[in-house]
Amino acid sequence: VAGMVAGFGGAWFTLGSVGRFDEGMTGGRGFIGLAAMIFGRWHPVGALLAALVFGFADSLQQKLALLRTPIPSEFLAMAPYIATIVVVAGVVGRARAPAADGKPYVKE
Repeated sequence: VAGMVAGFGGAWFTLGSVGRFDEGMTGGRGFIGLAAMIFGRWHPVGALLAALVFGFADSLQQKLALLRTPIPSEFLAMAPYIATIVVVAGVVGRARAPAADGKPYVKE
């Protein structure tokens, strides 16, 4: 199910949002997804809420660029990544990975 949702998300990003495919078009957003997983403490609902926080930062960056604020566009483009660094830096010591993380699944 997760792969299907990821595929739909990639298809929407390529065809719906941008309209074409370019190499490197995601611009490091996979790392933001990993940060959402860590910030959400490896729980689907927590990861969803964390993804909404990071999505808000990305949307805010785009809206501020449209409003022609005096902030340079390069700094606005860094907003989602700065939010990711700040959030993960605050959580990194307290977040614990699941005990079975990295162990192969063996069906009994």
